[in-house]
Amino acid sequence: MVNVNKMPILIIDDDEGIRITFERFLVREGYGPIVTVSNVAGALAAVREHVFDLVIFDFTLEGERGITLLKQLRDAGVDCPVVVITGFLDVDSASEIVRMGAFDYVPKPVNKQTLLRFTAQALRHRSLQNEKKRLVSENEQYRRYLEAVFRSVQDAIITVDADMNIIQFNKKAREWMLGPDSESQRPRMIDDLQGELGDACREDALQVVHNRSEVNEHRIEFQSMNEGKRVVSLNAAPIHDDSKAFKGVVLVAHDITTNGVKRNRDRDGFHGYTDSSPAMQEVYSLIENVGKVDTTVLITGESGTGKELAAEALHAESPRRDMPLIKVDCASIPEELLESELFGHKKGAFTGADRDRTGRILKADGGTLFLDEIGDISPRMQLRLLRFLQEQTFYPVGQDKPVQVDVRLITATNADLKDKLKKGLFREDLYYRLRVVEVNLPPLRARREGLPVLINHFFTRFREKLGRDISAISDQAMAALTQYSWPGNVRELEHTIERACVLCTGSTLSLECLPDEITRPNIQRLPQAAGEQNNFVEQRPPAKESFPTSRRVELRTSPSVTRDDIVDALRLAGGNKVKAAHLLGIHRSTLYRKMSRLRIAADAT
Repeated sequence: MVNVNKMPILIIDDDEGIRITFERFLVREGYGPIVTVSNVAGALAAVREHVFDLVIFDFTLEGERGITLLKQLRDAGVDCPVVVITGFLDVDSASEIVRMGAFDYVPKPVNKQTLLRFTAQALRHRSLQNEKKRLVSENEQYRRYLEAVFRSVQDAIITVDADMNIIQFNKKAREWMLGPDSESQRPRMIDDLQGELGDACREDALQVVHNRSEVNEHRIEFQSMNEGKRVVSLNAAPIHDDSKAFKGVVLVAHDITTNGVKRNRDRDGFHGYTDSSPAMQEVYSLIENVGKVDTTVLITGESGTGKELAAEALHAESPRRDMPLIKVDCASIPEELLESELFGHKKGAFTGADRDRTGRILKADGGTLFLDEIGDISPRMQLRLLRFLQEQTFYPVGQDKPVQVDVRLITATNADLKDKLKKGLFREDLYYRLRVVEVNLPPLRARREGLPVLINHFFTRFREKLGRDISAISDQAMAALTQYSWPGNVRELEHTIERACVLCTGSTLSLECLPDEITRPNIQRLPQAAGEQNNFVEQRPPAKESFPTSRRVELRTSPSVTRDDIVDALRLAGGNKVKAAHLLGIHRSTLYRKMSRLRIAADAT
């Protein structure tokens, strides 16, 4: 609905009675502010000092036709609707008024109903004009932002339209296919691309245009113009607009060359990570590239995969590295306190607010704000966060004046946000604002090649921390550790190695130091369910009282655990939270957070 109280209106008429009457009618209906003038000079002075959303003037002002004034208003930059009131109107005058861009012309006399009718229509039109300008401006900013991201990535990216005309051709594509001295060159059509990579791009683009479907990743050897022999993985996918109409093709070529030399990305560690697996090498490269671009990042992955480390790495790779990195665990803070924690509050804003409090967002000004467990925030907090992202301003609780900040936002979740979107539990507009770039951390079972390095890292750390004279891990123990599924991921592995070092009594960490679920062979994989994360359970002898097998499977494969689930598990575990977490198929730290959030006491059985 149009906010008529904040849309200034200018009335131009040499009849003081009409000016006063019009102003009175409009003010009574809530319109305003209203400015009235009696002549051309006053009108031109008013539009120089104020921006109006509607101008109403008499066509015979000062005894002369108002075409001249209408032209002067347009020349002065007035682009709002103009309504001309006239006592007589011939065809030529009407045509000229319309040609000059008047919104409407109204014959005299003008009664109250007519005045209010055309005022409402004109202001509604003005509101739509302003909204269109805002959207055009936002789209332009977003386009420039995407172009910056497009230029900064280390992959070659080419987009073409349905007629095979090249729309975008980034720096890396130019270096590989045109050479280092081609800064001003840009091929017009995909047929202009030469060499093995150019041929492959052309063939893939033609296939996508004909079939309207993605061409799966395949590998191409080619002679780069400035980097010698390269090997890239090439992928081509269709581009659709909002109405699902086919618009063109995007081609992405990712460098996977090794040349028999240990490349920069083949690392055993990276900003706190210790993992040499190919899956994590891709994560390292993505963090390096995205870290340098000042954009929002959504970190996803199962619990225990190292999402906080990813946020720290993104901050360390960014130009903001010397500024604060502020972390907030949204799941560990009660909903009624989270708003104050993030945005701060003024003294007296609510009961107990005995002093001003600086929120985490303001503390992160100039740096990075990391919001963990973003999938658990309430609809109200989702809306407040969306507004903050749109405007980079916020209102502390109890304060009317907005606060401007410069903050990069990184969020993380182990929840399935797409599923929450479908269920209406998470805002779609916020999801796409947060997920400009997604960093997905693979679970340990998807990066087994890096397990020995990670196991030895934790073994060395806890051996030294505990002062234990343990020289090595036995081959059998290492095999058991690398073959286990690790449903709790890195966090579970870390605690397992710490426990093993505590229990080890000899110079070798052996099988007997490891938990039964790792060493016993009767651990079988359950059929995989949609959205499953922890798909291994141990086949145990029936207990006197436990969850039925079907119930345990349901809990382990479910994306969420309810209050009743937790209470039941605590009852069966006799209040032991570690055992309860095992029954639920979640890590104990996840159980602690959920108990805190749901206000469940350990003895709530």
